[in-house]
Amino acid sequence: MSVMTKIGVVQFNSSIVPEDNLSALFSYAQEGVNQGADLIVTPECTNILDMNRQRILSNTTYEEQDFFLKACQEFCNTNSVSLLLGSLIVKVQEDRLANRSILINKQGQIVGRYDKIHLFDVDLPDGESYRESALYEAGNRVVSARLDGLHLGMTICYDLRFPYLYRALADEGVAVIFVPAAFTVPTGKAHWHSLLRARAIENGCYIIAPAQSGMHQTGRATYGHSLVVDPWGEVLLDAGGTIDEEATGVYMVDVDSYLVDKIRSKIPSLQHTRSLEI
Repeated sequence: MSVMTKIGVVQFNSSIVPEDNLSALFSYAQEGVNQGADLIVTPECTNILDMNRQRILSNTTYEEQDFFLKACQEFCNTNSVSLLLGSLIVKVQEDRLANRSILINKQGQIVGRYDKIHLFDVDLPDGESYRESALYEAGNRVVSARLDGLHLGMTICYDLRFPYLYRALADEGVAVIFVPAAFTVPTGKAHWHSLLRARAIENGCYIIAPAQSGMHQTGRATYGHSLVVDPWGEVLLDAGGTIDEEATGVYMVDVDSYLVDKIRSKIPSLQHTRSLEI
């Protein structure tokens, strides 16, 4: 059975202040609602993007106490729209955080939670250094969820470089996989489009990747170019963006689950996986 879904993809530029980010999100989300969105999706670090350890710990809380999440649930219920918070930064201990994607249905109920499995620890040639594992707890569970007839898979940013996660989701039968992200500019320019198209093609599914974009308060720049790729690898949406012109806003796209079934029957590679001896 074909399921048509109108999706509002939010390209965002998160600050270090959750209250400001919530206000900006509601502005974009309302625009999506006004354009008939069934589902609105946001990038990684929607509630806060900050690399200062003490400041981010002081500006975040546990999920059950999070005002940002509660406000988003109320928005969904009031406007009868579903929302993927690409990720919220929430506490799991007083000095440890989770990078958590949360899927909320039209009644404001949480129907999916996913903690980022693969943490980004690297020293880049341009001098930037990232140590997500120093502050964040890694997830350990593949997560899919059902929403209004669609079977959805949840991943976050750096997960994109680990194809086995996407194959595990495809093996569960998901039609759409989310990749909310805050990609760096150098890696975005080099790999973002190629990796997203590859994940769509090899799994015969839609890939929806809402992204952070532009120069942030912390001095970090993110790549933008929120993408939607169909199961044949065609790019249905590229929101663009540069450091100087972040192209924030909500971008509308239609997803038809029939195309997933059509492509998977045309190229049934999911049925041909074999175990290899090494």
